[in-house]
Amino acid sequence: METNEKEFSPQESLQLIHSMISKTKNSVADDSFYFLFWGWLVFGCCIAQYILKVYLLYPNHYIVWWLMPVGGIISGIYGSRQSKKQQVKSFVEEAVAYVWLSLAISFIVLIIISMTANTWQTAFTYYILLYGIGTFVTGSLIRFRPLVIGGIINFILAAVCVRFSYDNQLLIAAIALVTSYIIPGHLLRMKYKKQKN
Repeated sequence: METNEKEFSPQESLQLIHSMISKTKNSVADDSFYFLFWGWLVFGCCIAQYILKVYLLYPNHYIVWWLMPVGGIISGIYGSRQSKKQQVKSFVEEAVAYVWLSLAISFIVLIIISMTANTWQTAFTYYILLYGIGTFVTGSLIRFRPLVIGGIINFILAAVCVRFSYDNQLLIAAIALVTSYIIPGHLLRMKYKKQKN
C-alpha cells in the first residue's frame, strides 16, 4: 500500500516548527485575555484583602477570594466560545493548554490542602511558584521573553515570600502578578495588534 506522506527536508521541518510556534504565539496573544483577566482579577483580590485585613481590620477579609469561582465561570464561557472559532490546534497550542489545565488543578488542590491543614501562612509562596511555572513554560514554548522573565522573577519571589508575614505575602503576590501576567499580557497583546496591522 502506497502512502502519500511527504518527506520534509531539514529546512522545511524547521520552517514548519517555526510557523507552528508563530501561530501559537498569535493564538496566545489573541487570547492574552487569560493573562490580563486573571492577572487583574487576582491582583485586585490581593490588594482588596490587604486593605480589608490591614487597614479596615475586617474579620472576613478573605471573602474577596469568592471571586475566583466567578472568574472560572467567565473563563470557561470565554474558552468555550473561542474553541468554537478555532477548528485546528497545533501541538504547541495543545501543550500550552495542558500546562495551564494542570496548573488550574494544582491551584484547586493547594486550596483544599490549605483549608484542611490550615496552612494559609505559606499558601502564597506556592501560588507564586505556580504562576512562575505557567508563565515560564508558556513563554518558552511560544518564544516570548517577557513571559519567561516574569516566570523567573516569580521563582525568586516565591523563594523569598515565605520569609514575610501573610499580610506582606499578599503584596508580594500582587507584584508577582504584575510581572508575570499583567505586563507580559499587555506586551503580548500590543505585539499581536502590531502584527495584525
